[in-house]
Amino acid sequence: MNPLRESIQDYLALRRSLGFKLREAGICLAKFAAFLEARGATHLTTQLALEWAQQSPSTQPATWAQRLGYVRGFARYHAASDPQSEIPPPGLLPFHPRRARPYLYSEEEIAHLLRCALELPPAGGLRPLTYHCLLGLLSVTGLRIGEAIRLQLEDVNLQEGVLTIRGTKFGKSRLVPIHRSTQNVLAQYRACRARCVAGGIASPFFFITSRGHHLDIGDIHRTFYKLSRRVGLRAAGASHGPRLHDFRHRFAVHTLLRWYRSGEDAERRLPVLSTYLGHVHVADTYWYLSACPELMGQALARLEQRWEQRP
Repeated sequence: MNPLRESIQDYLALRRSLGFKLREAGICLAKFAAFLEARGATHLTTQLALEWAQQSPSTQPATWAQRLGYVRGFARYHAASDPQSEIPPPGLLPFHPRRARPYLYSEEEIAHLLRCALELPPAGGLRPLTYHCLLGLLSVTGLRIGEAIRLQLEDVNLQEGVLTIRGTKFGKSRLVPIHRSTQNVLAQYRACRARCVAGGIASPFFFITSRGHHLDIGDIHRTFYKLSRRVGLRAAGASHGPRLHDFRHRFAVHTLLRWYRSGEDAERRLPVLSTYLGHVHVADTYWYLSACPELMGQALARLEQRWEQRP
């Protein structure tokens, strides 16, 4: 086996043993190993890394930067055993992704979406209630859509009012408390769910189709776009518009606004919100401050108040 390929395998095994999944990185580095073998390379060079990262002219610069980042991570590891190998310096193929501008739903828009969800066909079936509960849960908990549809029956403790979120974006699990009103709605859905699938498929997932299957993310997005057009949030045929993920933004922003308006120290409580949302770094939650002009205004007013109180 080529020493570089063997080193890549050792690097991936080490990182995965530390909890990193590295699905995309593993695929890319395997292709990079094949590229090095085809070139007959015995040492990793910056030139080879750049050549491989930019192999396809039609590929977006973001993908070039991502590929080079995977190689750079491996190169740092490999350089310990091969001093002749080079580590591609930072700044090559720079790419700074732009965050999507969040849409902050109003209370009226959410209520309209939920009403329209209950009008989905078939009337009296499970599907309308599924989308009513799913969208409602996203709006009041700030869950990621993937976290919500992966909820299993055993993860929804309606007696204690706690959701167990497993296998999150960063591989961690967390507990999410829910309000009594949310518990009541989910209890109604669970009862309807039990009636609809009685004698059918015993799916472990909480949110299911009328046939008892796990929800398909593509179907969820298509249904959400249809509902969005119906309430006027998205133009017919528009490729852009409010997203499911914007429910999460709204939850974070409204939580921070409540803290500011009630006079609480939002900065001190921010780690609580960060944990609730499942962020790894508090800095990820800080971004919500810049996503809403009203939040920026509240933060500025708090800062001015502190300056005025200085002796």
